Order: sequence, then C-alpha cells, then structure tokens
Amino acid sequence: MERVESLPAVLSKRPAAGQLLRVVRTLFGSRTAAIGAVLTAMLVLTAVFAPWIAPYRQDEIHPIDSLLPPSAKYLLGTDDLGRDILSRIIFGARVSLMVGTIAIGIAIVAGVFLGLTAGYVGGKIDSVIMRVMDALLAFPAILLAIALMAVLGPSLENAMIAIGVISIPAFARITRANVLSLREKEFIEASRALGAGDLYLNAVVILPNCLSPIIVQASLGIGNAILVEAALSFLGLGVQPPNPSWGSMLAFGRNLLGQAPWYATFSGLAIFVTVLALNFVGDGLREALDPRLRATERGA
Repeated sequence: MERVESLPAVLSKRPAAGQLLRVVRTLFGSRTAAIGAVLTAMLVLTAVFAPWIAPYRQDEIHPIDSLLPPSAKYLLGTDDLGRDILSRIIFGARVSLMVGTIAIGIAIVAGVFLGLTAGYVGGKIDSVIMRVMDALLAFPAILLAIALMAVLGPSLENAMIAIGVISIPAFARITRANVLSLREKEFIEASRALGAGDLYLNAVVILPNCLSPIIVQASLGIGNAILVEAALSFLGLGVQPPNPSWGSMLAFGRNLLGQAPWYATFSGLAIFVTVLALNFVGDGLREALDPRLRATERGA
C-alpha cells in the first residue's frame, strides 16, 4: 500500500537551523551589516542595563553644574538644569527602542492580518482594504502622526499607537504582494488537496513564506519609528519632561547651540548612529533573506 505523507512533511522544505545559520553567516559576511548588528546589540544592552551603566539618574539635577562642557566628571557635559547628558542619552535609548519595537509590533500584527486577508480573499474585501492603505499612504507620515497625536493627546503611549498606525500600510502591501504570488503555487494546491482549511493555509503555510520581507521591513521600520518619535518629541507631542527623549533633548539643545553646542550635538548623534545601524542591519537581512538578490550580486 502506497504511503501518504503527512501535511507537515509535505510543507517542510529545509531545516530551520540550517537556514538560520546561513542567514547569520551571510549577515556577518557583509562589513556594513556586521557593524550595524554590533552597534544595534550594543544599543540594546545599553538600554537594558541603563540603571547600572548610567553614571547618574536620568532626572538627577546639579544646579551648580549647569551647562558644563564634557569633562571627566560629565563625559558628555550637562544640560541647563545640570543633568548629565550621557545618563539621559542612555535612558533615552530605552525610550527609543521601546517606541520602535512596540510601534512596529502594532504595525506588523495589523498590517500582516490585513495583507493576508486582502491577498487571500481578494475581490471587494481586497479592494476596500487596499484603498484604505492607499489613503493612509497619501498623507506624509509625520503629518499623519501629528494629526493622530492631536486627537489622542501627547504621551509616550499615544506616540507608539500613532507611529504603529502610520506604519501599517507598508506591512499590509508587502504581505498582500507575497500572498498573491503564493496562493496559486503548487504546494498550496497540495495542502488544499490534503484537507487544509483556509485558517491553516494562511497561518501555517502562507505566512511563514512571507516572513523574509516582513523581517526586513521590520528592521527598517524600527529605525523609521525612532525618527518619527524623535520628531514628535522635538515638537513636544511625544515623551513629556522630565523623562528623557533624544528628540526633546535636541529641541531644548537647539536654543543653546551658541552657549552649549554639546547639548544638541550628542543627542543628534545618538539618533543618527541608531538609525544608521538599523538600516545597515536591514540591508544585510535583505541580502541574506533574498536568494534572488544574492544570485544577482554573485553574477555581477
């Protein structure tokens, strides 16, 4: 009697561990991606261990040390209230990473669900969902975020929601495009023939095959979310004082550029280095997870 393979056996293509090892090897084979990964890891560790790394508390005030330049006591100088800028930048890393991660998490959950639904169901549902996404994309991201913050009110939590909402269309469009190319593939037909339902097909068969571009977009999206959060905080709509935020530090420091240029300079550098590192990681992941791109570069 001929043996019929189970559905998971039909769907498995390659060992996950071997694929992960190949991705890591390809990622660290690129100098810029490796630099980005190391900088990102350092940033994450700094944010996690901020209370132990920072020389002072984030809100510790030393009035007699107001606007001191970088020195052995204050490595990056102090602000107008005598707070240590290095300590506030370290604690600000927590805010930036939290906003970027949670906001993009919101965007992934909503965007992937909408993209799967639009691409798999098609028809009028697809048309309605994608027209809503097109409408969101028609607004400049920062203006849409400001509009949402005006409705929700200035706070860190509302900033996460606003940034998550403006990031949804990117994930929805990427997911839909991949679903449209996958839903007529032979292994999808084989899964249907073996009795797989729509929910199983979407969650177990189609979604894992869409993860590569989603992961790449997430790494790039976190950097963009950090930029938007900095812009909102710069305008006074994001993190509220006395909590540290790189954007609000940049806003306060711009008024003291002539007297204390280090105030705005170091917070601006923190934003620049973080976003650059995340973009390096995103480019490296795109190369590692896209076999067509690797083949093209080898051919070149």
